[in-house]
Amino acid sequence: MLLDEPTNRARLTSLDPGTLDSFNRKCKVICTMGPCCWDVDMLVKLIDCGMNVCRLNFSHGDHEGHGATVKRIREACEQRPGKNVAILLDTKGPEIRTGFFKDEIAGGKVHLKQGQDLKLVTDYSFKGDETCLAITYAQLPKAVKPGQIILAADGSLSLRVKSCGDDFVIVEVLNDISIGEKKNMNLPGVKVELPCLQEKDIKDLVEFGIPNAVDFVAASFVQCADDIKLIRDTLGLRGRSIKIIAKIENQEGINNIDEIIAATDGVMVARGDMGMEIDIEKVGLVQKMIIMKCNLAGKFVVTATQMLDSMERAPRPTRAEATDVLNAVLDGTDVVMLSGETANGMFPEAAVSTMRRICEQAENVLDYSALYLNMRTQMLQGGQRMSPVESVCSAAVKATIDSPIPLIIALTETGATARLIAKYKPLGFA
Repeated sequence: MLLDEPTNRARLTSLDPGTLDSFNRKCKVICTMGPCCWDVDMLVKLIDCGMNVCRLNFSHGDHEGHGATVKRIREACEQRPGKNVAILLDTKGPEIRTGFFKDEIAGGKVHLKQGQDLKLVTDYSFKGDETCLAITYAQLPKAVKPGQIILAADGSLSLRVKSCGDDFVIVEVLNDISIGEKKNMNLPGVKVELPCLQEKDIKDLVEFGIPNAVDFVAASFVQCADDIKLIRDTLGLRGRSIKIIAKIENQEGINNIDEIIAATDGVMVARGDMGMEIDIEKVGLVQKMIIMKCNLAGKFVVTATQMLDSMERAPRPTRAEATDVLNAVLDGTDVVMLSGETANGMFPEAAVSTMRRICEQAENVLDYSALYLNMRTQMLQGGQRMSPVESVCSAAVKATIDSPIPLIIALTETGATARLIAKYKPLGFA
């Protein structure tokens, strides 16, 4: 799907690192809001560098703080009226955590040794120590089996299940570590029987997302199409214009990806938790599979987590990171996301500018004619039939390939027509 012409290769070196964003990119950039980027002046700079979407991470902060951020975002947007910047609410979602420690635990940490036994109890009121920890998930003894691995503290602690009781699990500690209270826990390969919207998430959507007119909701740990229905029902008529992004983060979500894509507006390949829930060597393959399926379905897809991770601390990314972003765009991702790079990093402007330039370089070498023909061929071979509206949209894109037409104008009330045009990757701008 790449062009191979001398003139095209020359364009690879034609982009000036100091240029500002023209907003003509097809691949968009999400920036996570945080202390390093949420004042108005910095937000304006990030818009100039290429920020298209502001992400509010509801795993942290409260409604008052996020409300102040929304106000600053909209104030920054007023200074750049020609550029549309969306707001995304990212839910906290279901999670499993360890509990609190006994009051006499020195330094607020327990020290675990490789090879020792550790008891996990489902009574969350229990105050733990180095021999026994409480967990929030009451179904754990029924969910896991001897031999399975449990990960905690972002994967820094590995545990192997030895036996299960009615309200406890005995595990073997697989590595030395000192950990604090309330650490997250992942159960690789296990279906977690928790609704994707917890009480906090429902409150965040109804009391913040809808009144503040956010544009997108990214729902954490979506596992099936029913999860999307639950979110739509929660948003109701007042939130019907808010688009839903299903975050795929575990094996159950991967298993049900087709029904999730059919039900949702967009999908996020959330590689952070996914990298702990499935074998790490499979993450890249799953990413490519989800991007391909979303492209064929005409649903936008976001690639996220650690894309330019080193730029939290350095002004330039690693070569591997730059290649990761470029390959995601070449594979067909519609959006790339920055997390800590903009929220807490030392170089938020450089991170956004670098991300934008990599996207531009990738788009410079795409063969849009081949992309169009490939999309048509795969749809026909798959036995799919176009609706009359999609047929017209497809023909409009074909016209931009056959003739030097720089622009497609789509008259749409809901955006559906524009999204159908975007499905066929037009060279002109819709």
